[in-house]
Amino acid sequence: MARILTGIQPSGNFHIGNYFGALKPLVEMQDRGQVIAILVDMHALTTVHDPELLRASTRNGAVDWLACGLDPERCVFFRQSDVPAHAELTWILSTVTPNGLLERAHAYKDKVARGLSASAGLFFYPVLQAADILLYDADVVPVGKDQKQHLEIARDIAVKMNETYGRGQPLLTLPEPEISEELATIPGLDGQKMSKSYGNTLEIFAGEKALRKRVMSIVTDSTPLEAPKDPAGSTLVTLYKLFATPDEARRMEDEHRAGGVGYGTFKQRLFEAMWEHFAPQRARREEILARPDYVEDVLRDGARRANEIAEVTMDRVKRAVGLR
Repeated sequence: MARILTGIQPSGNFHIGNYFGALKPLVEMQDRGQVIAILVDMHALTTVHDPELLRASTRNGAVDWLACGLDPERCVFFRQSDVPAHAELTWILSTVTPNGLLERAHAYKDKVARGLSASAGLFFYPVLQAADILLYDADVVPVGKDQKQHLEIARDIAVKMNETYGRGQPLLTLPEPEISEELATIPGLDGQKMSKSYGNTLEIFAGEKALRKRVMSIVTDSTPLEAPKDPAGSTLVTLYKLFATPDEARRMEDEHRAGGVGYGTFKQRLFEAMWEHFAPQRARREEILARPDYVEDVLRDGARRANEIAEVTMDRVKRAVGLR
């Protein structure tokens, strides 16, 4: 049975990029193999330096994942920081990781260019991410195209460990990416990749008025209402396709080409489709919030199961490198 792994930072409210890019595919994979789902709160320390905010974001992230279909009976769901082996394996991996490999990481360069502090933690982010994956002998990692390089780095590090310490036997499993070309990158309000770091997200569990306001703020050009518009480069069309039927999506594309319908109408249609789509998830979220101990119980049990898996890998790695 394949082991499928993903992680998400609890550094802000859950948005549709998280949902379609990571969680929805993962929920669908729960019937295909053993799913490992990690709330990567240690990663979040690279951007979140308020302890109360981090605690609240981690809990909210857990609630959101569970509300959106993650089933703790069919997966291992836990906080990264509840499994000390993540940090331990990161150090061991770092001793064989070439600096040049990390210097080529696009995500690091992009985040520094956007004003994030060039900390050692941000630089070493791919090594911790590699530890997250390699610790559980993951076979498959669902990723967007923008995250493919980080998985390639994890594979390169695994190869280096296997060459250095494997003695002819594979010490660490090389994971395979599973990339959805259609949903690899969800555009945000400004047309760039939807990301908390860029402040351009559409939050799944925002209130009705707040969500409508965000949708109405999606950046569009100044094409007059009566003029034809190109649906190919339209953020509105791209987002609407996530929620609409094929016929509804074609109708919006045709209306773009024909002209006579304004961007405001398209935005209202997008809002209504999104609001209706996530109605079941909002209801499930309210049920979870009404059970104060439920989330902590789920995470505690997930951490217990994750530690059992991680210890097997760490015993093998420590023996190979000479620490045990």
